[in-house]
Amino acid sequence: MNKKTLFVVEVAIFAALAFLLDLVSNFIFSRIWPQGGSVSIAMVPVFLMAYRWGIKGGLATGFLLGLLQVVSGTAWIGHPVQGFIDYFLAFTVVGFAGLFAKRVIESYSEGNKGKGAVYGILGMFVGSFLRFICHYASGIVFFASSAPKGQHVAIFSLLYNGTYMLASFVLSSVVVILLYSAASRVLIKNVNHAR
Repeated sequence: MNKKTLFVVEVAIFAALAFLLDLVSNFIFSRIWPQGGSVSIAMVPVFLMAYRWGIKGGLATGFLLGLLQVVSGTAWIGHPVQGFIDYFLAFTVVGFAGLFAKRVIESYSEGNKGKGAVYGILGMFVGSFLRFICHYASGIVFFASSAPKGQHVAIFSLLYNGTYMLASFVLSSVVVILLYSAASRVLIKNVNHAR
């Protein structure tokens, strides 16, 4: 299989997996965060692609995840701009975890799991933080009316989006680090051939 075909196939598979993981978490947590958002490991496949293929793999997988949410009707969209920010932009920027792809791959290839985990967590923090910023800004602009009386909308958006994003970052980091610790050879296989 050539590099371009492998890339497209992996982006499609990992985005579909991320979408399925998101569906499960939305079903479980929809009552806690009624305007969208949930504690989820849906970012895990995006992170894996970001480390396997670099930024382009992460961005493409994240964008496709956002697109799947919108076309499937599972997205909570109150305004077109809010929909773009909360789904297309927010999930695409998760792929910036790929900024650390080279260091993650090199560390695990050399057998240095601790160093690989540190770089992996740094990348996941960057991707998660950028996603949080999108949701936070959207919350301030488009969900101000949802803030409880007397609470500033910026604080409301911080608490609403920060709670599930922090938990999602921690949970996703644990899953990715466990996967790389157990099967780093499989996860980095073909990377040199794919670049």
